[in-house]
Amino acid sequence: VQLQASGGGLVQPGGSLTLSCTNPKRTSSNNGMAWFRQASGKDREFVAGIAYRGGGKLYAESVKGRFTIARDNAKNTLYLEMNNLTPEDTALYYCAVARNSYASVQQMEYRYWGQGTLVTVSS
Repeated sequence: VQLQASGGGLVQPGGSLTLSCTNPKRTSSNNGMAWFRQASGKDREFVAGIAYRGGGKLYAESVKGRFTIARDNAKNTLYLEMNNLTPEDTALYYCAVARNSYASVQQMEYRYWGQGTLVTVSS
């Protein structure tokens, strides 16, 4: 399975980015999906998750009100809209497919992972 994340880049504090994750193998149509991130020198952490029908959204406290997760199953694509970015959001962002139909904050609940897309927030 090859998840293809894109949309990362360099953005100034307060700016916005939208990440995308495509799943050409269509292995996520009945599965929850999520975004995780890993900053340099830190452990990978949960960012946001969504159930397979688009409900059941979960967010890390640090991104609530700023990030929005969405999915388009017809396009086999997961999105993460990120607003009001801060330097603390700088990280490699990964998309993942859950083992179940719902999302989870636990990494062990995900069976497939993308290669990551780098988000750098800096002035």
